[in-house]
Amino acid sequence: MLKNHIRKKIIKLREVKNKKNLQVKINLISKILKSKNKILGGYFPVNCEADTFQLMRVLKQKKFKLSLPVVSSKFDMNFYLWNFNDPLNVNKYGIPEPQLKKKVIPDVLLVPMVAYDDKLNRLGYGGGYYDRFLKKHEKKNIIKIGLAISCQEVKRLPTNSFDKKMDFILTEKKLYK
Repeated sequence: MLKNHIRKKIIKLREVKNKKNLQVKINLISKILKSKNKILGGYFPVNCEADTFQLMRVLKQKKFKLSLPVVSSKFDMNFYLWNFNDPLNVNKYGIPEPQLKKKVIPDVLLVPMVAYDDKLNRLGYGGGYYDRFLKKHEKKNIIKIGLAISCQEVKRLPTNSFDKKMDFILTEKKLYK
């Protein structure tokens, strides 16, 4: 399958590239998110994904509330409020998740990706968790920001009707909108 080939190729490339300084991302995302007291849906970076923690720390200082996803066994995902001092549990995929305290729907969602193109399409790991979450909460108008490293860009991604486009894709070099 074409998507699986792209996944394998980009994950390997991403693993060997050094992550760039997130200062460029922080500057760019600060321009997008001028409001305060919003809920930010972050993620715990794994497999050499673009790091969210520096960005989340800055946005916390700008009065954003933080949340992280929790995956259920039904291919469902929800977000729960979280702070840096809160304990985390490790899920079946080896990803740290917050304890189930207060479920929230983020106003702004940082989305991990394996690959992206300049049309704001993203390729995830194939589980569809983010696409289903976004479909379920379409009426909320969540701002979707894909985080990536520039080496993850491909010329064109194959897409289908289930794939949700990002509003922005942010790399260490560029903001796509």
